[in-house]
Amino acid sequence: MITAFLPCRKGSQRIPDKNVKPFAGIEGGLLKIKLDQLLACSDIDSILVSSNDERVLDFANKVNDSRVIIDNRPDYLGSSSTTTDELIKYVPSIINEGHVLWTHVTSPFITETDYANILTSYFNKLDSGYDSLMTVLKLQGFIWDDKKPISYDRNDLKWPMTQNIKPLFEVDSGVFLSSVNNYKKLDDRIGLKPFLLEQPKIKSVDIDWPDDFIFAEELWKRKG
Repeated sequence: MITAFLPCRKGSQRIPDKNVKPFAGIEGGLLKIKLDQLLACSDIDSILVSSNDERVLDFANKVNDSRVIIDNRPDYLGSSSTTTDELIKYVPSIINEGHVLWTHVTSPFITETDYANILTSYFNKLDSGYDSLMTVLKLQGFIWDDKKPISYDRNDLKWPMTQNIKPLFEVDSGVFLSSVNNYKKLDDRIGLKPFLLEQPKIKSVDIDWPDDFIFAEELWKRKG
């Protein structure tokens, strides 16, 4: 049993109405795009839209597909002060069994084909000793904290060739895949041994800031 969990909090501060505002001329915006993608993936059994935003709930209620399930999330779990950890602890109370594919409307370039491939990778990796999966973007460059490089050693080479730098991986918030049992045991959306699934840069686009929204719209228009 695969349940896609799609959280859509009300009141985004950085991008007002980002879940449903028109995106690249598409009414219903990022929410419509993501629901269409998830519904087109036959490997997903149900799609749980969890929100305290009336516009999100109204849009999802109008989708003519029994796989779409509405969770009218309590306001205390949908405020700007709600932590991801609090929302994670809530998930097992509304999804009782199987596996949870946690994804976001803010990852519009992860398509139905990608979700199918991610699910295949997940189950293959479960057979190989991993207990969960999350998508990541490989970073292989000159990465510093506020004082020194953290991805390479300047005592060795001040400016090494980037292909020789040991990569780091940024969690891109595209997909977190884990069992409901892991949620219950660990209070986490990943397990103790997650497989890091690298994504191409365009798939890892995460719309979090106003510039991200504009950038993603232009990419969407150009993609064909």
